[in-house]
Amino acid sequence: MIKKLLFTIVFPVLFSPLFAQTYITNVTIADVEKQKLVSNQTVVITNDLISKIQSGKIKIPANATVIDGKGKFLFPGLTDAHVHFFQNGGLYTRPDVINLRSEFPYEKEMKLAHETMEDKLRRYLQNGITNVIDVGASYSYLKQRESFKNKDFAPSIYMTGPLLTTYEPKAYENLKDEEPFSLVKNIDDGIKMVQEQLPHHPDFIKIWYIAGADGLETEASARKNLPIIKAIIEEAHKNNLKVAVHATERITAQLAVENGCDFLVHSVEDEIIKDDFVQLLKKNKTILCPTLVVYNGYENTFGQKLQMSNHELQTANPFQLGSLLDLKHLSDTLLVNKYKRRMDSEKEIARINKVNAITSENLKKLSDAGVLIATGTDAGNIGTLHASSYLNELMAMQKSGMSTWKIIEASTINGAKILNKENEFGTISVGKKANLILLDANPVDNIENLSKISRVINKGVVFNPESIIEETPIALVQRQLNAYNFRNIDAFLEPYAEDVEIYTYPDKLIEKGKAQMRKNYAAMFDKFPNLHCELIGRIVQGNIVIDKERVQFGKKIVEAVAIYHIEKNKIKKVYFVD
Repeated sequence: MIKKLLFTIVFPVLFSPLFAQTYITNVTIADVEKQKLVSNQTVVITNDLISKIQSGKIKIPANATVIDGKGKFLFPGLTDAHVHFFQNGGLYTRPDVINLRSEFPYEKEMKLAHETMEDKLRRYLQNGITNVIDVGASYSYLKQRESFKNKDFAPSIYMTGPLLTTYEPKAYENLKDEEPFSLVKNIDDGIKMVQEQLPHHPDFIKIWYIAGADGLETEASARKNLPIIKAIIEEAHKNNLKVAVHATERITAQLAVENGCDFLVHSVEDEIIKDDFVQLLKKNKTILCPTLVVYNGYENTFGQKLQMSNHELQTANPFQLGSLLDLKHLSDTLLVNKYKRRMDSEKEIARINKVNAITSENLKKLSDAGVLIATGTDAGNIGTLHASSYLNELMAMQKSGMSTWKIIEASTINGAKILNKENEFGTISVGKKANLILLDANPVDNIENLSKISRVINKGVVFNPESIIEETPIALVQRQLNAYNFRNIDAFLEPYAEDVEIYTYPDKLIEKGKAQMRKNYAAMFDKFPNLHCELIGRIVQGNIVIDKERVQFGKKIVEAVAIYHIEKNKIKKVYFVD
């Protein structure tokens, strides 16, 4: 009798309308598995799950949150299946690729990566990315991941430990818990290092399968190290952990898949794949993440030919983005010119063009054959900025010939399949996590519409994307500085108030309003293709930012101080001190 009474008390509480409920009404939802849109639907979210999907009218409780989805499109939240939190995406993040530690010590860069992890996560969510897969972290990041587990603003984080590899760059040696690599010299090492990761609860194991670093020809090197690779995969599978493998040559990718690799995190870039390789991936149900744009980030940064879209200038971390242009003014001109000459050489340009052509053709071939493709950026590498680079990857996939629906599938349900979580997220289905994006335009018509986000729903919580990252005076000023250096007039004006006033210090008004600014600055951007502003110093005091700048106009270089006054999250006044 007591048990029955308790049940009658508990049951109404568990199923009462007091639960947090959100109704998205009159919306067109995406069925990514059947590759179709379904109009006039109401999606009910109860706490953090999708509890009901119904067409037509539905009775809505008085205390529910209602979002009118008329004219909008509801898609599953996106997954970036290849990121690295230990890398920031800026110029100083890979000391093994370009050694700039005299300009910015790597210890500071590592500390900054930890301090800005929340910022990265918020930017992912702002871009509709509700799941991120870090395929190469460290023990310190596995620990830090736990602090974001129950945060509404944080996408779900899936993460490996250090990369198991037969080659370790010297720049990363002896970093203890910050070390992103574990050097494996033999089979016993491989087994031991998998076991060492287990107490840290990685979501899977990652192998960096590097061939040729030992001086052998590629295939000979790959086969020499194969017993180690095989032992790592077998030990991981014994412990119910999937294995991701970095393999960019056809032979390393083939050997990895033949020996049980679950997830290839890059494209084959050294040759056009043949049908037997395609069938091998299909047979083994191996998922491939193409990462098409990451090499261009390096090429364009080092060659000083970067171009940034308005989307990147407005949504990337502005300080990491700004650092990519530091090569224009760093003191080590010998080093800078060496990298620029190399990237501008006919040989390097031909190599990059060949790699891009091969990876693009291979992706089309794999996608057409039905191999599972997952969208990933390799964000964190130099020039591939966290979150904002996702749209570039989607557009590169489309350029390869993948259909829009295939790209959407790769960005949603296939990301879930990497970790066998397709029953938890990746589609809009009753019982799945309420990780969704409400769009103002249809991405089936134009893949870029995935960036036109009205609302992000993460873990059942509804966010206006503009509110996910707090606007700050320093970020506003940095964004306009970045756009100035890219001579992008629209992005440059974005942080300014419509009635902005520009003064010569202390009080001489020289122009007012965005329209006048547009006219004057657009003319300057056109006139000086080598325009570049170097930030020498910065003071932030409340809503005032004071920048000391060195600016190049053609052959002329001038130094000045700019004082920015911010009101209502816009730059309202600027005073120039000659």
